Amino acid sequence: MVVPPPLPPAKPNVTPNHISSTSSNDPVPWSTGLCDCFDNCENCCLTYCCPCVTFGRIAEIVDRGSTPCGVSGTLYVLIMLATGCSCIYSCFYRSKMRGQFFLQETPCTDICIHCWCEPCALCQEYRELQNRGFDPSIGWYGNLETQRRTMAPPLPGAGGMNRR
Repeated sequence: MVVPPPLPPAKPNVTPNHISSTSSNDPVPWSTGLCDCFDNCENCCLTYCCPCVTFGRIAEIVDRGSTPCGVSGTLYVLIMLATGCSCIYSCFYRSKMRGQFFLQETPCTDICIHCWCEPCALCQEYRELQNRGFDPSIGWYGNLETQRRTMAPPLPGAGGMNRR
């Protein structure tokens, strides 16, 4: 079994205009606002029509591949059909993501955001992962493979064909 590397550090590199206070222990703001859904129109439309797909993609990255997208998305749908409260399940992942990236709990608590603005919350979480270098659409292992390819050292002699 392949053990995935850890997520990026909890305190990401943040440009000075995103820092809200001077203390190094303060949570950082989200990279986009809750209502910036149309910053990624494709994901906005997908989330509106089929939130289980967006949620599954987010959950797979947040869980570091331990729960596949399809499993999380299916659980989301089953909870929605059985109780109508899939927002409670997705809220758990928002809280987990905030903890991993040391994000502020704004504009209100995670449960309130997911209960009242579920599509906006899912879109914001998806964008946050994208802005941190993840492509949620290819899953955790797809991101690992992409990272591995981009960080692999060049092969010896791969500089071209040289004749002597």
